[in-house]
Amino acid sequence: MTDDALKRPTFRRRLLRLAWHFLPLIAVLILIVLVILPLLQKIDAKKADLREQQAMAGQAEQVLTNVVTLTMTPGPVQEKISLPGVVKPWITLNVVAEVKGKIISKNISKGAQVKKGDVLAVIDKRDYQLNLDSARASYDTARSNEKRLVALSKKNFATLSQLDDARSLVSTTRAAVNLAKLNLERCTIRAPMDGILDRVFIETGTFLDAGDPVATVLQMDRLKVVVGIPESDVAAVRRLSEFEMTFDALDGERVIGTYNYLFKTTDSMARLYSLEIKLDNPDLRILPDMFARVALVKNRVDQGLAVPIYSLVTQKDKTGVFVEKGGNVFFRPVKTGFQDGWRILVKDGIDIGEHVVVVGHGLIENKEQVNVTHTISNVKELIQ
Repeated sequence: MTDDALKRPTFRRRLLRLAWHFLPLIAVLILIVLVILPLLQKIDAKKADLREQQAMAGQAEQVLTNVVTLTMTPGPVQEKISLPGVVKPWITLNVVAEVKGKIISKNISKGAQVKKGDVLAVIDKRDYQLNLDSARASYDTARSNEKRLVALSKKNFATLSQLDDARSLVSTTRAAVNLAKLNLERCTIRAPMDGILDRVFIETGTFLDAGDPVATVLQMDRLKVVVGIPESDVAAVRRLSEFEMTFDALDGERVIGTYNYLFKTTDSMARLYSLEIKLDNPDLRILPDMFARVALVKNRVDQGLAVPIYSLVTQKDKTGVFVEKGGNVFFRPVKTGFQDGWRILVKDGIDIGEHVVVVGHGLIENKEQVNVTHTISNVKELIQ
């Protein structure tokens, strides 16, 4: 056997012993490759994600919320309610016949303006003239008989009783003359006041009995608007002297009326007290039975601060607004009062000249920095 053949087993044994000696180290290396290395890769990935999120958060902090603010300026604030009303003539008179007879003359037409005393129609007077003539004749006879008996009584040829009867007959016939004269005058039907003839119920030839309607006269240069007032608003109405009204029939034109009378009792099951508002109507444009929208000012503050109702926010059970100062917003609790349309009176919590956030208030938090895009002085600018 050669020397090379003897050395081969010995070399192999050495290699095996060496491999066995480094076996734990090899196992550790395999463990690092199979377990720890992927774990380190995941940690690095999470660190990268965290750095990206931090970068995005930093960018988000740099983007400020846009808001619009309202400068608090004192002005009139009022609580109004709107109630329906109906226009009525100031006076409505129904002209009727006071004596019976046939209409022989008609001088009126619907819509005509009349003055007090104008002749509207004439009833046939002939019967009433005859009655007057007859009454006058009876009266003259009674007067003559009275004079004769007075002369006889002075000579004691007539008794006191006869003289009393004669005097009584004079009085009776005088009354008959006056009644006949009055009935004759009543044959001429006259306008009882200045106004407009709204209804005409007669024609020439119409026979009327006493009490039959002839015409309806309306006083329209002055009107009254009747409004039903709820019991809860009676006290407020008593403090008012003027009322603003609008008429749909006049394209929403606004007019001012004045207090006339508040009825003391209700006229319906709804317990509404009728309020009469006096309204001048010199051009006769407003007509009876038109509908009016009457504004009742229940409360008013001449120099008050008001904010839009929607600008109010609630934080920790407190109602308030965000006030902007130096680019930051601060929650400010406020005490509110009555409502004026879509505004509300602020009694306490805001000072004159401060800036209240009215747009964007739902997107911000207390002490947050914001970007004021616009500052307005009147809430009406928001809808322009």
